Amino acid sequence: MNAPLPIVISHTTPWSTSEFEARLRGLGARYHIHHPFNLRMNSGQCSPEQIRGWVANRFYYQINIPLKDAAILSNCSDRQTRRLWIQRILDHDGAGDDTGGIEAWACLGDAVGLDRTALWSLEHVQPGVRFAVDAYVNFARRAPWQEAVCSSLTEMFAPQIHRDRLAGWPSQYSWINTQGLQYFRNRIPLAGRDVEHGLDVTLNYFKTPDAQLRALDILRFKLDILWSMLDAIEKAYPV
Repeated sequence: MNAPLPIVISHTTPWSTSEFEARLRGLGARYHIHHPFNLRMNSGQCSPEQIRGWVANRFYYQINIPLKDAAILSNCSDRQTRRLWIQRILDHDGAGDDTGGIEAWACLGDAVGLDRTALWSLEHVQPGVRFAVDAYVNFARRAPWQEAVCSSLTEMFAPQIHRDRLAGWPSQYSWINTQGLQYFRNRIPLAGRDVEHGLDVTLNYFKTPDAQLRALDILRFKLDILWSMLDAIEKAYPV
């Protein structure tokens, strides 16, 4: 794991756009791709029970993404942003012939041997996971919409974690039906699109030194949410 950039307590002049973006991206060292549970999972060391536990708990995050995005829309006064952001809800809930990301994750549950009734009942969701996800949704409901958009920038780091699973899981977990990995395939291009818009909002809204520090704090908060989820999962499904 690369060392994160030093936390800046204050600075007197705004960073340039390129430096501000670099500092946001530098927080990728705190992304949950580096969590011990994820490192074990992506090196083929997790048991079927651990994989199923991860899928079932992460499902709670998946079904709450549209609620988070709807909260952002409800607070957003900018029409152009709403026109772009609403696509995120459709990506997860589905529209027309596209069944959406939530269904793709449910198919992952099928592929790892989870009963759909149990998955949708949320009976496997750990209290720490529920608490972390609910905290994220509540933040999106209460924060200015630009701050909630900034929190979504963990998507900057997501494509690699999806690529790792697609590259490793078919050989490491041959018992998983590879058709169930479609969620990871879908998210790679969608994450790139979402990051482009989220970065545009963030770089143009957080312009003062204090605002830029606030943006870094927000992104750290979201990274902590994702890390805390894996802490709870790791405790519930120990080695």
